[in-house]
Amino acid sequence: MSEELTGYTVAVTAARRADELGSLLERRGARVVHGPALRILPLSDDTELRRATQECIAQPPDAVVATTGIGFRGWVEAADGWGVGAELLDALAPATLLARGPKARGAVRAAGLPDPWSPGSESSAELLEHLIDGPLEGLRIAVQLHGQPLPDFVEALQCAGAKVIEVPVYRWAAPADLTALENLLAAVCAQQVDAVTFTSAPAAASLLSLAAERHCLDELLAALRGPVLAACVGPVTHAPLADRGVPAVVPERFRIGALVRSLCEALPMRSPTLPVAGHSLQVRGHAAILDGAVKQLSPQGKTLLRALAERPGRVVSRRALAEALNCAGGTADEHAVEQAVARLRSALGAPQLVQTVIKRGYRLPLEPMRDSPRCADPLL
Repeated sequence: MSEELTGYTVAVTAARRADELGSLLERRGARVVHGPALRILPLSDDTELRRATQECIAQPPDAVVATTGIGFRGWVEAADGWGVGAELLDALAPATLLARGPKARGAVRAAGLPDPWSPGSESSAELLEHLIDGPLEGLRIAVQLHGQPLPDFVEALQCAGAKVIEVPVYRWAAPADLTALENLLAAVCAQQVDAVTFTSAPAAASLLSLAAERHCLDELLAALRGPVLAACVGPVTHAPLADRGVPAVVPERFRIGALVRSLCEALPMRSPTLPVAGHSLQVRGHAAILDGAVKQLSPQGKTLLRALAERPGRVVSRRALAEALNCAGGTADEHAVEQAVARLRSALGAPQLVQTVIKRGYRLPLEPMRDSPRCADPLL
């Protein structure tokens, strides 16, 4: 197991493939908090899906767009359930087949259909550009939807003269039980997690919507614009957050594995390594990395060490540290700070890392390691 994410807590909002994402994060040392922001409702008995299927069989489309693997498979399975699976595949086989990404492409091939064209960027925008590059006047195009309507995509095809058959295979809905998502929202707002991952735009929109309903949208946005890193599997997923001014880590390849690798690079970069009392110290979410060794921290210890690390080499007063503990949900006075500092020193196993400055407070004494230069005057 690699340890790039040791000491960090990562929130996962995914409903589908959440176990896979959580396992990848845990293998890299992260603690995982899961609160699905959505649930997928299959529409195998939906009248709209059946109507679209019968329309494709009666008048085979000239082109078929598969947007997701799970959606295209669901369409074929639903048609099989109605006893028209073979007729549907016969109707789709002569069409120009297009798939948004490799999973959709694999589902089309698995259904026994010819290998579809797929954009290198795996984006709907490039797929649409490819379609409208050719004459569309009078063509019938079946578009498999992926949880929600695609009005811009469909309208662009219609404006180019195509007749669009929308195929709604499944839809997103709010979780039946909001408890886990509410707990995740509270943890993000309280900045008790270091990152939150999103694998679909509806999941991001769902979390924002719940925050608005619970009157904590400002707290959520402040966390995501500050100490809590948002990580999105692609730019489409990021869009609802970007509209709110929330930056995010977005991998070049829109895959869960690439998303985890991006987090492995981005999170440690947000935690500078400090030369303290001749040691190497990195403060992470719920732990410190001291000379490469993991030191688990209590909530109080984490708050104190983070407050000191924000001003390395500088003295932080007992009053300021007490205020930091109180802001984190504690009830501390200056005497409680002394006790908390003693416990922090014990947890670190190196008492000299937190230096007492008599009558003034505490500090992290920045001192050179080996040949590295001094980072701050320890007398300041």
